[in-house]
Amino acid sequence: MKRFHVHLHVDDLQQSIGFYSKLFAVEPARTESDYAKWMLQDPPVNFAISTRGSQSGIDHLGIQTDDPAELAELKARAQAADMALLDEGQTTCCYARSEKHWVTDPQGIAWEHFHTLGNVPVFSEAAAPADSGFACCAPGAPTVRGKPLGIAVKSSSSSCC
Repeated sequence: MKRFHVHLHVDDLQQSIGFYSKLFAVEPARTESDYAKWMLQDPPVNFAISTRGSQSGIDHLGIQTDDPAELAELKARAQAADMALLDEGQTTCCYARSEKHWVTDPQGIAWEHFHTLGNVPVFSEAAAPADSGFACCAPGAPTVRGKPLGIAVKSSSSSCC
């Protein structure tokens, strides 16, 4: 199964947690001082909010897969469509260890395709792909809506995941 993923930057985390908890009729599955995530079943969506961005709004969209084969299928589809793709491989971000890659739509919106491998206690361990020259969420890393994509598209200063 695949799950739609939405990550928003918010100005007031507690106020937003209250709003979305009422909207979804469920408390977040994970809450940190700067982040909250709901793993909704109906509709299936991984909905995350954080205060790490410089402005409120959509940080990125994505698709979370339940198994590595689904992730490989999404990657193959992106490669076959000749989309610019950044393969991060195994990385940590958003309090999770994941296998992931990124594509960017024509408007510059980052799309994350990922398979979660487990939780980590920090937002990011600052582990970068060996050939990238930067770490996810690292100050000064090239960013697109917060993602260290290295793909030439619209840019805004924000944070990762």
